[in-house]
Amino acid sequence: MSASSTYEGLKTFKFGDSVELADRLAALVVAGVKTGTCSAAVHGPDAEIGERQICLNGAGTPVCEIETLDMQTLPFAAVTPEMAALEGEGDLSYRYWREAHEAFFEREGTWAPDMNIIFETFRVTRILDEAFAEMAAAAVAAERAEALVNGYDALGANHG
Repeated sequence: MSASSTYEGLKTFKFGDSVELADRLAALVVAGVKTGTCSAAVHGPDAEIGERQICLNGAGTPVCEIETLDMQTLPFAAVTPEMAALEGEGDLSYRYWREAHEAFFEREGTWAPDMNIIFETFRVTRILDEAFAEMAAAAVAAERAEALVNGYDALGANHG
């Protein structure tokens, strides 16, 4: 998550590091299946508990407002399967989460097996783009289907 500007007086941010990833993750948030996120602790926190921020899609359009519920700093290896599932990605498995996040942190240059992360939980407080929200359920179905196509199953095993 990275803050970029303000909307209605609140900080704005996009998830991920590409237009496609920002769209994908914002759809998971709007659909209510992504209620957690993490970032490399070396960047410091992006929010405070109780803070509200505006989530943007890949085009920079505000899609929803979220409120940070909890934040904790912990080693990457200490993330539990339950925490990984809160991120709402892939097939919701720890294995999918780990592989996707190792790749993300490698792309941003912060990956280390012993790195610390900041894990945040949040809730959607307001939908700002109804058209985006209407397509969110289809985006969740596509997310799950893609995980299966790429060899993941409900147990998080990769058969690819």
